[in-house]
Amino acid sequence: MSKTREMLIDVARQLFAKSGVENTTMNDIALASQKGRRTLYTYFKNKNEIYQAVVESELDHILRSLQAMAEQDLSPEKKLVNYIYTRMEAMKEAVLRNGTLRAEFFRDIWKVEQARKYMDLREMQLIKGILDEGVNKNIFTIADTNITASIIHYALKGLDVPYIKGHFNESKIDQTSLKDYIMNFILNGIKKR
Repeated sequence: MSKTREMLIDVARQLFAKSGVENTTMNDIALASQKGRRTLYTYFKNKNEIYQAVVESELDHILRSLQAMAEQDLSPEKKLVNYIYTRMEAMKEAVLRNGTLRAEFFRDIWKVEQARKYMDLREMQLIKGILDEGVNKNIFTIADTNITASIIHYALKGLDVPYIKGHFNESKIDQTSLKDYIMNFILNGIKKR
């Protein structure tokens, strides 16, 4: 990706977060980037296309963090828990950097979900890789790592909003305890042994 395109995406992201997508024009992006409209239109046909590029850029940033976590030299248990925690923090950071969950930037869930399809698949592959490693090292007993990776992934997606909004803090669960709860729940479940 060219540096000019990356810069245009970052400028658009900042404007969308500050003023909202609807209130930001292509001209605003061109002016804020100190590039001409011709340059902007060289890279993007319209505001919708640049919005999509912003969402994809944010998701790529998150995926790079998750990929790095999945590649660390840790035990599968620690890797899985650190992956989950890294994911929760990366999602929170992305939202905080782009406004709030109520911001217009996040209102078009369909567009965000369309962009997330690739991320969802990639995340499930990363989780499956950690689970497979645990099974191969005889640490995890999992009948189907594919299904288990999907369940973990979608459960994590369900935790995004409560985590970002700080609902765990309201339950008086600090971040260290939350990590321990997640580790215990994922690795041990709720059934008495």
